[in-house]
Amino acid sequence: MRQQYKQWIGTIICAALIASPVFAQGEAALKNYPDKPIRLVIPYPPGGATDVIGRIMAQELSKTLNQQVIPDNRAGDSGNIGADMVAKSPADGYTLLMGALTSHSINAILDKDRIKYSLEKDFTPVAVVGVVPLVFVVNPSVPVKNMKEFIAYAKANPGKLTFASSGAGAPQRLAMEMFRYQLGLDLLHVPYKGSGPAMTDLVGGQVLTMSETVPAALQFIQAGQLRALAVTTSKRISQLPDVPTITEATGLPNFDVVSMFGIEAPAGTPKAIVNKLSSDIRSILQRPDVQERMLAAGVYVNYLSPAESSKRITRELNMWNKVIKDANIKAD
Repeated sequence: MRQQYKQWIGTIICAALIASPVFAQGEAALKNYPDKPIRLVIPYPPGGATDVIGRIMAQELSKTLNQQVIPDNRAGDSGNIGADMVAKSPADGYTLLMGALTSHSINAILDKDRIKYSLEKDFTPVAVVGVVPLVFVVNPSVPVKNMKEFIAYAKANPGKLTFASSGAGAPQRLAMEMFRYQLGLDLLHVPYKGSGPAMTDLVGGQVLTMSETVPAALQFIQAGQLRALAVTTSKRISQLPDVPTITEATGLPNFDVVSMFGIEAPAGTPKAIVNKLSSDIRSILQRPDVQERMLAAGVYVNYLSPAESSKRITRELNMWNKVIKDANIKAD
């Protein structure tokens, strides 16, 4: 019995000795962090949702960390240029990505033969910070008042209903493709270079329908220039409380598509730094003033921890992989 006790004590001591260097490394990484400015790469042009969220987070993290967090727009190639740059940056916590995680997940599948980084292998999730809902809208010239009438009209007029998107791999397109495929609808995709041109043509009647982010569509809905048929979230949203969800309007189960945004670090960034940043972000997002600023930009705060963020990204990748495969979607 005494011999077993000694062996047990010895095992604990050995484990502690093995773990102590790892613990010490984590403590060392945090000791002076951050002692210089942090760069938050925004892989899209100024003015869009990713940019607005990134600038709010950079401003608030600067205050919390007592160190400047600098927004750095590195736009191009549907967000891939900025993401690739961060993936190849030193894993020291001083270069972070303000990611449009749904878009990056779709790109990872549609452009898998061309993209030079791996969303899962080359990044460490810090936190999901928020989501932007989508809404299905039609030009008022389409003779439908609700989603059931839309489905009936689409089935009676195969190939005649055009739907716009802000890009071939945008969440707006994929939401509509998933909807179209699940209901067996024949709709014609018309891709645009951004939401602005797409919305202009939708309001003008050059295209007839679209799944668009609520912030981009809201003013046109309120002005009567577009008709909202359903939101893509699992529950109704505060900005359009009278508009049903896709599941409510059609009976399609578990239809839940949002544009998700979060902060990522290069793979290998010390866990202590990732956890500190994530904890600070959580505290920032709990503040009512920050939530109000985010909602003013159409963003619903939805904090997820590093582990939760990793699971959610995997879920996005699996979901879009199935949609793209089943519906035979190509990067137009």
